[in-house]
Amino acid sequence: MSLLQVRDVSKHFGKLVAVDGVSLTVEPGELRAVIGPNGAGKTTFFNLVSGFFPPTRGSIVFDGRDITSLSEHRRVRLGMARTFQVTEIFPELTVRENLRVPVEVAAGRRLSPWLTKAADAGIRARVGELMEMGGIADKADRLVGELSHGDQRATEIMMSLALNPRLLLLDEPTAGMGDQETYNITRLIRRLHRDQKQSIVLIEHDMRVIFHLADRIMVLAEGAVLAEGTPDEIAADERVQAAYLGKAA
Repeated sequence: MSLLQVRDVSKHFGKLVAVDGVSLTVEPGELRAVIGPNGAGKTTFFNLVSGFFPPTRGSIVFDGRDITSLSEHRRVRLGMARTFQVTEIFPELTVRENLRVPVEVAAGRRLSPWLTKAADAGIRARVGELMEMGGIADKADRLVGELSHGDQRATEIMMSLALNPRLLLLDEPTAGMGDQETYNITRLIRRLHRDQKQSIVLIEHDMRVIFHLADRIMVLAEGAVLAEGTPDEIAADERVQAAYLGKAA
């Protein structure tokens, strides 16, 4: 069974058609990328998948269940997590504290007034595991607001992973980064995909990242699907070269 099936979804804002009949299928353990020029509808498409907007037309099925009408919060509970273009962290808390919040939520301890010693030990162990996995263990007790953009992004990704998602949606995870930070985040995403078998859908502008990570790529242009295929197929597609890669058709 496919993990995610987006079926012919469209989103209209008045007379503006932001997404027009887009379909996407994601298999368990797959890393799919969505690319396209500015204004192509990529973030609107992510908002439809994650539940921030209802589609004007079409349906979304997650793990065999129709979630078209479900809120973003209910989708998170079903196993879908998302990061945003603008990093969403608690800058006044440490890395350890940032990760503890979603770990407690995932453990069902969000409203618990107290924890047993065993429960606390389990939460601490999970936080430590996430910090090691994200390459931020050496910054555990530093305020996240003081960290580099790359380390903040790594913290945000691991906060999303703390919710134990079956599908992770990453919206431009390397935006605004230099070469070394981009390399570090790309390596983190690769580890999550290959070692942790995490299913991922990724929006990204950096073609080096896309062609290095993705199993398959969907190209959007003016809200519609322009092309879909493997990285090699997309790189060779003259329509993509004309619309996105800046080469003449």
